[in-house]
Amino acid sequence: MAKRFEDKVILMTGAASGLGQDAAVRVASEGAKLVLVDLNGEALKETEELIKKENSNAEVLTVTADVSDEEAVKNYVNKTVETFGKIDGFFNNAGIEGKQNLTEDYGSDEFQKVVNINLNGVFFGMKHVLKVMKEQGYGSIVNTASVGGIRGVGNQSGYSATKHGVVGLTRNSAVEYGQFGVNINAIAPGAIMTAMVKGSLKQMDPDNWEEAGKEFVSVNPMKRFGKPEEVSALVAFLLSEAGFINGAVINIDGGQSYKY
Repeated sequence: MAKRFEDKVILMTGAASGLGQDAAVRVASEGAKLVLVDLNGEALKETEELIKKENSNAEVLTVTADVSDEEAVKNYVNKTVETFGKIDGFFNNAGIEGKQNLTEDYGSDEFQKVVNINLNGVFFGMKHVLKVMKEQGYGSIVNTASVGGIRGVGNQSGYSATKHGVVGLTRNSAVEYGQFGVNINAIAPGAIMTAMVKGSLKQMDPDNWEEAGKEFVSVNPMKRFGKPEEVSALVAFLLSEAGFINGAVINIDGGQSYKY
């Protein structure tokens, strides 16, 4: 039986942990050749080891890079093309939450840090990958937005502002590049149990973060956190079988966004 990603080259940022790591293992299991990007080179190796544990013949290139540095972004895109000759799909996923605080108390340096990674990093990735895909005449991009990109999230001005920006970039570029055979979509995860979400809960209540988590999911219609593998299934679909879905922002949050 043919695998969905057989002979496909998939580039992923934020691949050292969380949603990026899980998605990398998922698409590799379905035959993808992978280029994995993250600032944490050691953790990237752990992702590669997880992939090789499942498939010792998997082709994986790891690139340590700061996505907020445009030259570093150009480098990881160039390395992908030099190594594999093309880019079939791009999971533009790297991001941080930043510190939680009221807007009036939100540090300007912290705000800029979140903007540099979450918004500039996504823009730089799209800018340079789209050049490759336009020349190819095909390709799929999945950007990681958030439910915080479609509604307000208290105490997270930087995060919410940048994720709203990711939604805007997704929709705008989808209009521009559909004519070149490239479809561009975004996922909007809610509370998915990853290290980032644990960190967020610890900011809310350092001593009782697990109890804070229970209270957090109590308002979710499904009464639980999402699982990384549930997000990975959506990412894999959008990168492989969703050619006529373009400019969509797909919530994956257990229905929480529709409750209020």
